[in-house]
Amino acid sequence: SSVEDVIENIDVGGPAMIRAAAKNHGDVTVIVEPADYLPVLADMENSGDTSAALRKLLAAKAFARTAAYDTAIARWMDSQHATNTPAWFTTGGALSSALRYGENPHQTAAAYLSVHDRRQGILQAKQVQGKELSYNNINDADAALEAIAEFAEEQLAACVIVKHANPCGVALGEDLRSAYEKALACDQTSAFGGIIAFNRVLDGATAAAISQIFTEVIVAPGVDDEARQILAAKKNLRLLLLDDIPDPAALGVSYKSIIGGLLVQSRDRSQADENVPRCVTKRQPTSREWQDLRFAWKIAKHVKSNAIVFVKDQATLGIGAGQMSRIDSTRIAARKAEDAGLFLNSSAVASDAFFPFPDGLLAAADAGATAIIQPGGALKDDDVIAAADARGLAMVFTGIRHFKH
Repeated sequence: SSVEDVIENIDVGGPAMIRAAAKNHGDVTVIVEPADYLPVLADMENSGDTSAALRKLLAAKAFARTAAYDTAIARWMDSQHATNTPAWFTTGGALSSALRYGENPHQTAAAYLSVHDRRQGILQAKQVQGKELSYNNINDADAALEAIAEFAEEQLAACVIVKHANPCGVALGEDLRSAYEKALACDQTSAFGGIIAFNRVLDGATAAAISQIFTEVIVAPGVDDEARQILAAKKNLRLLLLDDIPDPAALGVSYKSIIGGLLVQSRDRSQADENVPRCVTKRQPTSREWQDLRFAWKIAKHVKSNAIVFVKDQATLGIGAGQMSRIDSTRIAARKAEDAGLFLNSSAVASDAFFPFPDGLLAAADAGATAIIQPGGALKDDDVIAAADARGLAMVFTGIRHFKH
């Protein structure tokens, strides 16, 4: 809509009347959604009046509703200016569902629909089978959805397997089953009880392969009849269907609570080809290495820091995540590949941030990597480049890092 139309449609009187009614809840019952009609009528059956407790509850809901409305207006007005740091940050959401508990059974939790981000996500997905989603299910499924969104426009089939919010296997294939089997081969142990996301309609052959191990959630843009019938036998498996996979480059913010405040940032929307990687070594990557480097860089964006991702033929072979030391992440990724019986010879490696010293790069080379993609920018970049040249590696700098905490 035009700016003029938006301004014209900002309601002033309605919110003012609702707030006035809510302030006077000692004598006034204020209702802001039809879902409360029946509870109010039931409450009035006793004495012909509403109870003070219900009026107080409805007043709180009314203030929250007008706050969410004003927040939506403020967000829109902020978007009309160049500044990225408004003086006040507000947010709002409508209850989607009360959850059984949070990350742990002793924590309470609920899921809310954003009043700002109208993209289709996990909360808007159609659940066609399985028990209700838990806090951890939703969190992990969202991580899987964000990762598979990188391949929404990919011509090949894509599969992402997530465990504890980290990808533990990602692959492309000619069909969904081959993509799934390549992703699963990266880390079958972690995939047990994991979340799987696809960029295509789920078919029977892939569903049959998935049914061989325990899976918590599947996210897909659709499911055919054969797959639906196969998965129906897995009563606890949640199957979530989306009409559309969200655009990973879409605008938006992410935020987290800290003691006494909020941390707010724009989302990491950087794409693999947004800044053309610059080769800094004597040897240029081969065409196959370039393909794997770009693929690995997409995955590193979604792995908790410090992140190291080994890739070959557009499939992950080993992933090291969430370590305090980058060289430890490298060693873990290599060990996990070895445990899975996968060979890292001629593989490509992505590091979400620069190698501060040559040791991490050399550990990757010792494991079999021949090509590296990393942001660059370390004080000892020259030493790292020299080490790469001495080992005959191809290395490219992106100039962008992908920390994810």
